[in-house]
Amino acid sequence: MSTPPADPHRYAKPYLSISDQIALLTSRGMEISDHAAAASCLERIGYYRLSGYWYPFRKFTWRMDKAEKKPRRFVENSFQPGTSLQSVMDLYVYDKRLRLLFLDAIERVEVALRVDIALLLGARDPWAHRNPNHLHGRFWKRPDPKSGQNEFQKWLGKLDHAFDRSREEFALHFKRKYPGEQPPVWIAIELWDFGMLSVFLSGMKIADQQNLALKYGLPRPDLLTTWIRNMNHVRNICAHHSRLWNRSLADQIAPPKHGEIPLLNHLAHNQPAQSRLYATAATLQFLLRTIHPGSSWGARLKEHCMSFPTSAMVRLSESGFPQQWADLPLWKEFQSSFRNSAIDPPQSSPVWPTN
Repeated sequence: MSTPPADPHRYAKPYLSISDQIALLTSRGMEISDHAAAASCLERIGYYRLSGYWYPFRKFTWRMDKAEKKPRRFVENSFQPGTSLQSVMDLYVYDKRLRLLFLDAIERVEVALRVDIALLLGARDPWAHRNPNHLHGRFWKRPDPKSGQNEFQKWLGKLDHAFDRSREEFALHFKRKYPGEQPPVWIAIELWDFGMLSVFLSGMKIADQQNLALKYGLPRPDLLTTWIRNMNHVRNICAHHSRLWNRSLADQIAPPKHGEIPLLNHLAHNQPAQSRLYATAATLQFLLRTIHPGSSWGARLKEHCMSFPTSAMVRLSESGFPQQWADLPLWKEFQSSFRNSAIDPPQSSPVWPTN
């Protein structure tokens, strides 16, 4: 009786113990000099998570793709000569610190935008965020065919759920003092996560978006809305501890046209930079020059990028960073008379030791 052929669409890779994982990596050409240290890394971080960092170190060949009728890069299981687990861990730790840097900058933008939206709408109506008349029609006029709710109703449901479940002291105090009422925008906005903030910003009236955009030095509202959506995407990557450094980002920015924002002229026609992490870095740096002009974030990012692992197999340009980017006017030090070291840590601040 013949054995039926394996189903190519069914996952069939076997479970591997830590020692089996080390043996497999070694058989594929990875240099592992300290098996105890390797076991520790694999136990703490996991084979699958680390595989995203050793992927660029794998061998590859260019072959003709018969379906697409053009050359295609095929990645093999074996590693390029000279690949070591230490080089993979260096890249992993670099990326870990990079995520912390981006979370720091994104937090500043998020908090500033919350304040500006609360001030803008609160002056008009304390509950403007709950009134569709203060929002763009596309946000509340188009119901979802499946749920029957429009985007605004779904957004408002998330807000009410967050308020009902919140154990924050300000929320508990409001519920005790004003039972049955909903908080005004300057209170409610503290319950919005960055995703809710991004969705609401996209649902605001164009005139209000323009008002906010101009405050940050942006000539068009779509620049602000897409930049914030992009930052939310990057924030989610960082919050889930996912690989960041060479990601092709799903939510990409609307790039400024040449001449619209002179500091970002170098980004206008650079598609690799627009689709990779550099776009987020550049737009964060531009916004921070207005939101917190005394910030050393740009200098700390430059310093960190200088620590990018030395290897012929991985390059900082895979993050979309252009040649000589650190010398561009955007990244020149820009100081104001105010500086708060408590919220802007020194450049030498340690993060964690390398493995």
